Formats: sequence, C-alpha cells, structure tokens
Amino acid sequence: MTAPPVERVVSALQALVRVPTVSDRDPARVDTAAFDRLLAELETQFPLLHEQLDLTRVGSHGLLFRWAGASDAKPVVLMAHLDVVPVDGEAPWQHDPFGGEIHDSETGPAIWGRGTLDDKGCVAAICEAVETLLEAGHTPAQDVWLSFGCDEEVSGTAAPEAVAVLRARGVTPWLVLDEGGAIAGGAFPGVTAPLGVIGVTEKGTTSLELVAEGRGGHASTPARNGPTARLARAILRVEKSPFHASAPAPTLELMRRLAPHLPMPVRPVVAPLLDRADRLAPVITRVLLAAGPEAAAMTRTTVATTTLSGSPALNVIASTAKAGLNIRVMVGDTVAGVVEHVRAAIADDSIRIDVVDSGEPSPVSPMDEPFELLESCIGEVFPDAVPTPYVMMAATDSRHFTAISEHVYRFAPFRMTKAQRQAIHSYDEHLGVADLVDGARWYQLLIERLPHD
Repeated sequence: MTAPPVERVVSALQALVRVPTVSDRDPARVDTAAFDRLLAELETQFPLLHEQLDLTRVGSHGLLFRWAGASDAKPVVLMAHLDVVPVDGEAPWQHDPFGGEIHDSETGPAIWGRGTLDDKGCVAAICEAVETLLEAGHTPAQDVWLSFGCDEEVSGTAAPEAVAVLRARGVTPWLVLDEGGAIAGGAFPGVTAPLGVIGVTEKGTTSLELVAEGRGGHASTPARNGPTARLARAILRVEKSPFHASAPAPTLELMRRLAPHLPMPVRPVVAPLLDRADRLAPVITRVLLAAGPEAAAMTRTTVATTTLSGSPALNVIASTAKAGLNIRVMVGDTVAGVVEHVRAAIADDSIRIDVVDSGEPSPVSPMDEPFELLESCIGEVFPDAVPTPYVMMAATDSRHFTAISEHVYRFAPFRMTKAQRQAIHSYDEHLGVADLVDGARWYQLLIERLPHD
C-alpha cells in the first residue's frame, strides 16, 4: 500500500478548517460564499479526484462523486459533511477556531479548529485516500461513491437528495460508511485498550418545545404559578422521570467483546457471565448506568433541555415561556412513546407540547461481510484497538441511506481521547496530525480491500 503524503493531507485539512462553512436552519443566514470557497479549495487540494470522478451536485453545495470500479455489483458509499456548527464567541478556545493551526496536544502535534473532528477530518482523509490511489493508477473492485453533505448539522436536504439520486440510478449500496464511532480511548472505566466502535444503528433525534402561557404583567405584582414557574416545574419533572433503561443487542455484543479487557480483579468474575449476557441484560444495564454519561446514554432515550425563552425584559413577567428539549430516541422506543412519556412526566395540562421535528431510531445493520471488512481494516491500522458494534447516540446523514441499504455503519478512523470527544460541538476541537494520516491510510486500505464479484 502506497502511504498517503503526510504534508498534503495535513495542509488540506488546515485549508478546509480555515473556511467557516457554518450551516443554519435559515438559508438566508448561511454564508454561501464560504461554501463556494470550500468547494474551490477541495478542487485545488485534490485535482485528480475532481478530474477523474463523475460529480453530481446535491443540495446547495453538496457533492456526490462516482468512482467507477471494475464492477458495480457491490457499490460502496463513503460519507462525510462539509458544514460545521457555530463557534461560541465566549468559549475559551486555546487557538483560533478557524485558524487550522498546528499546536501540541495531549497526544502530540495536532490541527486545531472547528470541524477537525466533525467532520472535515473525514472529508480530507477520504479525499486523500482516493487521490493517492488515483496517482497509483488504482481501479477499485467496486464502484465507490463519495457523498459529502453541506447541511448535516441542521438536518438539511443534501443527504436525502443524494439518496434520491442513487435510487434513481438503481444503486443499492453494499456498504455505507459515515462519521460516528472512532478509535476511542478511555471509553469505559478501567479498560486501557481503545475501542474501535462502529455504529450499527443510531438513535432517533426528536425536538420538543414546552410552552407555558399566562397573563404576564408587571414584575412588581407577581402571581403564583406564572408561566416561568410552571415551565421550570415541568423541566424538573422531566429530568426526574428518566426513560426505561435496557441493553440492546449491539450493547450486549460490545460488552462481550470488552470482557477480556476488563481489569483483572473484575475480569474473572464478569467474563464468564457475559457468555449469558442476554440473560444478564438488567445487570449489564445497571453497570453502564453507573459508568458515566457516555456509557449511560447507551442504555436509554435521553432528554436534554437546551433552549429557554421568557420575558423580553427584567421587569416584565413573561406571558409565554418556552423550553426546547433535545431527545435522542433509543432503539426500541418510538417518537409517539417519547411524547407520551414527557406528557405523563409533566402531568400538567397547562403545558403545551409541540413537536418541532421528529426522527425514529435507525434500523440495526447486520454484522456480516461489510462489517467484517471494517473490522479487518481496524485490526491492521489500529492493532491495539478492540473493534465492536455500538449504538450511536448522535444523528448523522447516514440515517437517510437506510432507505436504500441495510448495511449502514458509522465510524471515523481517528484516535480520539475522551477530551477530544468532549470537544465536538464545544471548544478546543482538534485532531492529531499522526491520527489524520492514519485515518487516510485506513480509508485507502478499505478501498483496496473491497471484494471482487
């Protein structure tokens, strides 16, 4: 395998990070010129890819490339997205979030900036893998499609449009791979080996708004149980009424694979029990609930109160108070069930519940030949990692591709510490230089190992 040039993929990601392609639910607020610059930068950084692959534009700035292989019987879709979330101007970034600068990190030199992990790192690594293979004259065994969305962060239209194009062309992907899991260090207490977590499903994403209304008035004469008080009570009641916790099949399989890597005092006791993990699902669920927020989120539908609004002035009692709830719907739950759970928890008919948007959990993809290909590539590039399925907590564009493929997986081939994972959608997002290079090498290996008919 020809190794990807270190300097090129690093400089490419730096260039992409420096273009602030922030998406917004309101198209009028999107800086389309920034997206234009990003597409031009991609063409400058990866000229062979743009010269030799067929391109279809989707959405406002989404890209769908086709790299013709020796066969089209088992087409593969590699996904990433070009847009990023906004930067909080008050957040304590150590370095310019749109500077793409290289500075030291906890694991060595790293590229710092918004989008390095979510998700321009994957864009650069995929393009680097393809560019390197094109330079070597490689023809993939199967058609390879590159789907780069431009509005993933706002659940936009580019991904559904890409799915529509593929469906119209009769493409049924043998494998779809999007962002999601990673080579995650420190993912489970006491386990020193990193986990190569591959999302075989993802939670549904649903947004509710709680609305309390009243007369309002002057703050000098407050009445009991005004809109803000009732809304605050509703929020606390929801928080005190967690959803039922359980361990779905992918989580049980994760625990089986994890067992040999548990700390020695625990391993001899737990490992034999995990052979009967399905019977011990309640015990495993309790263990995950106690293992921290990341592990606990694998067991249930979660609710986070994310937005609040009330009075426009300090001396005015709100006539309308609102709270936004971001809900991640667990495999096995439904949006309708979630709404009823929230309604029952609030137990207040004066609080209106509006469904802002809704999304059911994705189907669970099988762990057969496509999954095994991902495992084998992880084993070669990251030999110390434990490949395992898991339920992805966040939403990705890949959920739309479940309509045309049953083999949809979520994995970004980068080593990520716990601190790095916490920086996604937060401050100090960064990706190690060596980790970016390994990621490009992983995508290249995946393409080289695509099966022949």
